[in-house]
Amino acid sequence: MGVAELTAAYRSGALSPVDVVREALDRAETVNARFNAFVSIDREGAMADARASEQRWRAGAPASRIDGVPATVKDIVAVRGQPLRAGSKATEPLPQPTDSPVVERLRSAGTPIVGLTTTPEFGFQAVTQSPLTGITSNPWDSRLTPGGSSGGAAVAAVTGAGVLHVGTDGGGSIRIPAAFTGTAGLKPSYGRVPAYPPSPFGTLSHLGPMARNVSDAREMIRVMAGRDARDWHQQPGDLPSITDRSFRFKGARVGLWTAPACGGVDPELAAACGRAYRLIEAAGAVIEAIALPSFPLLEMFTTHWYAGAAARLAAIKPERREACDPEFLLIAGEGAALSAQDYCSMAAMRAEFGRQMELLFSAYDVVVSPATPIAAFPTGTQAPADAGYRRWTDWAGFSFPLNLSQQPACVVPCGMISGNRPVALQFAAPRGRDHVALSAAAAFEAKAGELEK
Repeated sequence: MGVAELTAAYRSGALSPVDVVREALDRAETVNARFNAFVSIDREGAMADARASEQRWRAGAPASRIDGVPATVKDIVAVRGQPLRAGSKATEPLPQPTDSPVVERLRSAGTPIVGLTTTPEFGFQAVTQSPLTGITSNPWDSRLTPGGSSGGAAVAAVTGAGVLHVGTDGGGSIRIPAAFTGTAGLKPSYGRVPAYPPSPFGTLSHLGPMARNVSDAREMIRVMAGRDARDWHQQPGDLPSITDRSFRFKGARVGLWTAPACGGVDPELAAACGRAYRLIEAAGAVIEAIALPSFPLLEMFTTHWYAGAAARLAAIKPERREACDPEFLLIAGEGAALSAQDYCSMAAMRAEFGRQMELLFSAYDVVVSPATPIAAFPTGTQAPADAGYRRWTDWAGFSFPLNLSQQPACVVPCGMISGNRPVALQFAAPRGRDHVALSAAAAFEAKAGELEK
C-alpha cells in the first residue's frame, strides 16, 4: 500500500501505524537476509514513532500527509542516535548527535524511520557494494546489481520494506537504482532539498525521494523540500511549487534525448524505450529529437567527482585509509593529482554547459530519455564484463550530465527486457520545474499498462 491508501486507512481506523510499521520492520529483516539492503534496522525507535503516530491519528490530528508512513534513510545521511558509516570501515561507529535537515523534516512529519540502507563507500560508484556491508543484490535476480549508490533504498522500495526512501544522487545515484529495480525516483533541482553537512562532491550531489510510484515520491518531496539555514548552497527565495499538476502530454513540447554523453545504448533497451516514446506521442505530445550541447562531459564530470573523492579521503585519518575500497582510493588518487587550474577550468566549462542547457530546456516542456543505456548486470563489478566499459561513469551518460546542469529528473519504469530486467524512462525539466518532471512521469506511469497490451 502507498501513502494515499495507508493514510486513508489510518483516518478510518481500518489500520494503525503500529501494525503497518511492525510489518515494515519484519519485511526489512526478511529483505535484508536475502538481498543485504540494510546497514541497520531500528525496531525500537520506529515502533516508538509508530505509537506516537497512532495517537495523533486517533485524535484526528496527524502531523502531515505522511504521518505514520514508514521510511528508510540511506547510510550517507545523518540520523540522530545512529552511526553514519557511509559504507566505509574507515568511518567511526559513533551515534550522530543530530538529524540532517531531511531526517528532521521527516520526523516532524511523523514518519517512522525503519532503518539505514546500504551504499557503496561514500556513494562513490553506481553499484552498491562496500567494504562495510558487502554486496547488495537485485530482488528481480539476486545475481544482478540493483545499481547505486542508493541501491539499498531501491531494494527496500521494490520489496515493500518501508514506503518512502531517502536517496542521494551525485551522478545518477537515485535514478540508476530506480531504473534497475523498476521503482520511481526523483533527483530534484539543486537546492530544492537542503543538505547538511555538505557533500564532499559539492554541487553535484542532490537528495531526493525514492518510492514504488511517482505519487508517493511526490508526497515525500513535499516534506523534504524547503529552505534550511544550514545549507549555504540554497539560494534565497522559493522555487516554483512542487504541487502543480497542470502538465498534460496533449500538446506538450517534448525533447527526445537518445544519445548518452558517453557509450552506446543496448538495442533491446532502446526498443523498449521506443515503444514508450510512441505511447507518449499517441497521448498528444509533440516530440522532437535533441542533442545535448557539445562538451567533454565525461571529463568534466570526473574532474569534479574525483576531486570530491580526494577531499573525502583527506578527511580520513591516514592509518584508517587502508580499510577503504581500493577503487575509491584509486579515483581519490586521480583527484589529488588534479591541479587547481584543472579544476577551475572545468568549473568554468561547467558553467557554460549549464547556461546552454538552460537555453535548450527552455524550448521544451519536458525532455525524455532512457533512464540508463543498459539494464542491470552481474554484481561484483562496476560495469558489464562484455561491454567494454572501464568504470561506472562510462555507462552513466544519461545521468551525470543532469548533475552537472542541476535540472530535476524523475525516473519511472517502462517495461522489462530479457533476463527479467526492468528498464525505465527519465523525464527531465528546466531547473525549478520539478512539478513538471513529476507530472510527466506520473502521466506516463498512468499509461504504462498499455505497453503490455
